[in-house]
Amino acid sequence: MTGTDQHASVRYLVDDVPAAVDFYTTHLGFQLRTNAGHAFADVVRGPLRLLLSGPASSGARATPQDATAPGHNRIHLTVDDLDAEIDRHRRAGLSFRSDVVSGPGGRQILLADPAGNLIELFQPAR
Repeated sequence: MTGTDQHASVRYLVDDVPAAVDFYTTHLGFQLRTNAGHAFADVVRGPLRLLLSGPASSGARATPQDATAPGHNRIHLTVDDLDAEIDRHRRAGLSFRSDVVSGPGGRQILLADPAGNLIELFQPAR
């Protein structure tokens, strides 16, 4: 990474860039960095930079047709209180793609953005 860009970037293909920006900034604490309308935007949270690429973006156009659907990868966001986050998101009208799963490392639940890309909310074991 260069000195001016200390973010790890992940590209998510989305079908509605403004809806994706609204989702990430309203519900998950990301800040808008760049907005090119319906083609592209990027949002940041700490060291993570999400590249939200609409159908007209160069990132989406470079993607092979058989790989344009949301994949099985997901970003992983650590939270202090998973139950409080679940309640907050449900009050905002969001739905989850999984139940809470507990394991030796902690608890997690999956949320989806408007395009179907997955976000894992994870609370480490204490």
